Amino acid sequence: MVGVAMAYWWVNQNQTYKSEVHGGFLWSPKTTASGSRNQFYENMQLVQPGDIVFSFSDTYIKAVGVVLARADTSIKPNFGSVGSSWADEGWLVPVEFRELRNQIRPKDHMATIEPTLPAKYSPLQKNGNGLQGVYLAAVPDGMAAVLIELLGNEYRTAARELTDMVKSELEDNSAEYRLSERTDIGPTVKSQLVNARRGQGVFKANVRLYESRCRVTGVNDLSHLRASHIKPWSMSDDAEKLSGSNGLLLAPHIDHLFDKGYISFADEGQLIVSDQLDASVLAAWGMRAGVDCGEFNSDQKRFLAFHRNHIFRKLM
Repeated sequence: MVGVAMAYWWVNQNQTYKSEVHGGFLWSPKTTASGSRNQFYENMQLVQPGDIVFSFSDTYIKAVGVVLARADTSIKPNFGSVGSSWADEGWLVPVEFRELRNQIRPKDHMATIEPTLPAKYSPLQKNGNGLQGVYLAAVPDGMAAVLIELLGNEYRTAARELTDMVKSELEDNSAEYRLSERTDIGPTVKSQLVNARRGQGVFKANVRLYESRCRVTGVNDLSHLRASHIKPWSMSDDAEKLSGSNGLLLAPHIDHLFDKGYISFADEGQLIVSDQLDASVLAAWGMRAGVDCGEFNSDQKRFLAFHRNHIFRKLM
């Protein structure tokens, strides 16, 4: 749930770094080969969406990641020859990683790291060497603070970017859970409000009363367009969740940029582009700032003002 403090984790990926970091996941067996309990595998069930993961491989912290969802039972991914002795079924946790240019070697910084190591189930020996058999280990806040300081601004940028990726999804999940617990509305209204989150149902029908095409691409085939909230679903009241004026029909890639705050629209229709969006993305998708996307009605302008003030990414 949103509001729960994030936890920090350390994953040893000497054998699986390339597969897991590039594939966007963690995977472990549920038990040891002998069938006994292993705390470092048990930890897979403790991670929560939004938690931070430090990826350790070949004596360096090479990447950081953010957990996208809780662990689920999964068959073993295709690791090739690696892990041939592992069970075919285990725990899989989806994690979005960013590889670091400033990769630090903890062994070179043990004077500051060693006092912060956990007394039990530590990911490192006191001399900075790795520990055989460790996969996923909890990182105390004090140790995390030291690692973050050593990794510097690159960590902060990567963590902020990754956290933003999951924040809206976590907020929507929390809001949907609260909606499911409400007793002041009936099941039909609940169903329509949930459908609205997914851009379906009466919300999409209402949006189509005002919009007939993607504002940026001009595509008007509805099978290729998404009904996207201007003011996010999780931040809207019941009426706003279903309001046609609180939505736009957008092509999937435009919807992504709008939802994440990389683009917005002026009241008169000009496309606004965030300085945080890589220019290569604009070029690849044939977009340019300032293009006229058509004027909006008065209610849409009210929702767009919210989007520009609270969702659109501005320079820090």
